[in-house]
Amino acid sequence: MQSEQHRPSNQNTTSQPLVKNHPSTNNHNNNNTTSTPTNNMSSVSKILQVSNLNQNLVKAKYAVRGPVVQKADQLNAQLQSKSHKLPFNDIVFCNIGNPQQLKQKPLTFHREVLSLVTAPHLLQYEKALINELHIKPDVIKRAKTILSGIDSGSTGAYTHSQGLQSIRQNVVEFIKKRDQDTDPEFTTQHIFLTNGASPGVQMGLRAMIRGPQDGIMIPIPQYPLYSASIQMTGGTQVPYLLDEETGWSLSVEELERQYSAATKNGTNVRALVIINPGNPTGQVLPKDNMKGIVDFCHRRKIVLLADEVYQENVYTEKPFHSFHSIVKEMGLSESFEMISYHSTSKGFLGECGRRGGYFQFSKAIDPDVQDEMYKTASVNLCPNVDGQVMVDLMVNPPREGDDSYAQYKQERDDILSSLKRRAVNLVKKLNSLEGVSCQQAEGAMYAFPSITIPDKAVKEAQTLGVAPDMLYVLQLLEQTGICVVPGSGFGQKDGTYHFRTTFLPPDDKIDAVCERLEKFHNDFMTKYK
Repeated sequence: MQSEQHRPSNQNTTSQPLVKNHPSTNNHNNNNTTSTPTNNMSSVSKILQVSNLNQNLVKAKYAVRGPVVQKADQLNAQLQSKSHKLPFNDIVFCNIGNPQQLKQKPLTFHREVLSLVTAPHLLQYEKALINELHIKPDVIKRAKTILSGIDSGSTGAYTHSQGLQSIRQNVVEFIKKRDQDTDPEFTTQHIFLTNGASPGVQMGLRAMIRGPQDGIMIPIPQYPLYSASIQMTGGTQVPYLLDEETGWSLSVEELERQYSAATKNGTNVRALVIINPGNPTGQVLPKDNMKGIVDFCHRRKIVLLADEVYQENVYTEKPFHSFHSIVKEMGLSESFEMISYHSTSKGFLGECGRRGGYFQFSKAIDPDVQDEMYKTASVNLCPNVDGQVMVDLMVNPPREGDDSYAQYKQERDDILSSLKRRAVNLVKKLNSLEGVSCQQAEGAMYAFPSITIPDKAVKEAQTLGVAPDMLYVLQLLEQTGICVVPGSGFGQKDGTYHFRTTFLPPDDKIDAVCERLEKFHNDFMTKYK
């Protein structure tokens, strides 16, 4: 899987034609199919060949780092030449939720604390830090507190495989405060710190999937971390459809239909993935709906995997509720098996490159299973310590009365209000375009508009061997420099086409991005009418 920024540019900067032989993945079941990559060099003498690799790896796809981003890298390399002839001067990477790549500023308190924790020798100059560098006293106090929880006193040493005890304790207190949970039996043993949420998801899937007979229910559309990870671990995807017409809502009836169909085919459904707020769809689940989901999992004896990494990104009056709080409210804490995920990459932190996150086991998870997961975590020794520190700062930010609180609150509120403003403006622009329909972005950082692609364009895509929405987004990239992801990479209802875009370009650039998109779309529709 590629890095969270973008792949290294190809040294050959010549613009390449549309990617050919890319399988059409409009049908959500096509995630299990692929075409074998080719290479101009003879591989007869090679020990490792694509044909003798683990074919689960070969078949896996990760759309947010697929052909569109590879093409974007080629174009980005061309832009480095002053003599380039491209009709734009920059690539706008809207393919992935990577806020700081699109100029979101890091939070001052978080970065100052991290700096002092990383370079603790600076703490001996405390007066100079305060008087000359204007570092606030609570920054220094927090850095000392974090360092006191590290036995070696250095972030360069390995930690406990689940992460530092002191930081896990702060995670527990964060969850208890968020969910008004006073249970003394919920402790740090239920928390694993991870290098972002994704490794935690993959760890859980590897533990649960024993072979193709084991199925994981995933939403369609879904974040391709799930489809790719299930494929690579040899399991079976059990897709359930979100209803676009009702704001990407989820019905328990749809879960029951897909569960029954899978079990009739001999699949052992082991877990249900819920992404809330949604990615790529941006919906926020109402409490009653969440209770129905918990009841479904409880009755069917399947584990709930609750992806809640966008819980800070809510732009509607509908509040975010954690599944932990719903399970507690339903009185199922002692019996309901669930793993919940959170990350420093999203929200108003946007610290994707720090790779900080955690997952939480519900109390009902067998302690012996937790031991096995600890063994798995131990193989990687420990999560990176800078990421652990960022988790600590995420769950335990400055509070009212602290020296840094006013600045922290201002920075946080500015980022969230700007995201809400950009979400509203982008969705409004999308809905003004011919043949485009986009549901309100209630949360997360994406819009997932439905686009009507003319028959002439569909036929051209078939000739080129690409999905119709892939044709659309590749032409969008080549003509405007805007990099988005085709809906076929996330799964979508048969006969529909979409693309996913972030609304992360800053306020002073989002209007220009919308203008580029509008001109391209109008030209595309005229060209293929």
